[in-house]
Amino acid sequence: MRIIGWVLAAGVSLAGALVSADEHDLQRLDTMEAARGWEAVGRLDLNGTGFCTGALIAPDLVLTAAHCLFDKSTGQRIDHTGVTFLAGWRNGRASAYRSVRRAVVHPDYAFDGALSAERVRNDLALLELDQPIRNTTVTPFQTAARPHKGDEVGVVSYARNRSEAPSLEEVCGVMARQQGVLIMSCSVDFGSSGAPIFSFAGGAPRIVSVVSAKAELDGQKVALGTSLDEPLGVLKSELAAGRGHGLDPAPLANRVRVGDARNRTGAKFIRP
Repeated sequence: MRIIGWVLAAGVSLAGALVSADEHDLQRLDTMEAARGWEAVGRLDLNGTGFCTGALIAPDLVLTAAHCLFDKSTGQRIDHTGVTFLAGWRNGRASAYRSVRRAVVHPDYAFDGALSAERVRNDLALLELDQPIRNTTVTPFQTAARPHKGDEVGVVSYARNRSEAPSLEEVCGVMARQQGVLIMSCSVDFGSSGAPIFSFAGGAPRIVSVVSAKAELDGQKVALGTSLDEPLGVLKSELAAGRGHGLDPAPLANRVRVGDARNRTGAKFIRP
């Protein structure tokens, strides 16, 4: 759906990295039993033009990627009032359906800007729902501090060819952490943008990042996301200040193309 080629302007070494995402098994959460506990992950339908993944972190707040709120062809913010959050969507039904009343993106995020570590680091958005979800089967997830290199994480996401039910990859890993960007061996695809990355430390899943891009580095598939700590605090402050009602124009900057002079690492990245 939203495909943008880019390169990370930082050296990344995968020597001694964790197992490739291709070697992980995805568990499809398409039955009531399999999906239990994951109902707060939902599909975000974007004005009929595509979808992303989002996760409830409060009864009325959904966490996702900022680039999901921009139109690729125009570079402009989409009308957030046309975005629908389908909590626990599977096989044509959701545990709850909500429209979006307000949407805030990180103030330092530039959709059409130079595609770099800074852009991924700020690729975060909060959606305020028109009504809180107070369904006993839909429990918001808590967030946690950023993981460290070598930590195990997991991801629940919708994606191309699995848009009607989410899939769980319970074991992938943090391969590196650079400039606020997490590089993970998780399997993601188009539609996985905004999907929650979970830590399972302590036995309860907590969100530690969201999917910003899928990447291929030296032939190995990886996922990229931001560390939540500071960016999420900024977004909550934006909402508390009453921002997010208007549709601000996208910042103006030049787009980086795969293979141009900015490619210093040989890595090719694609936003899912």
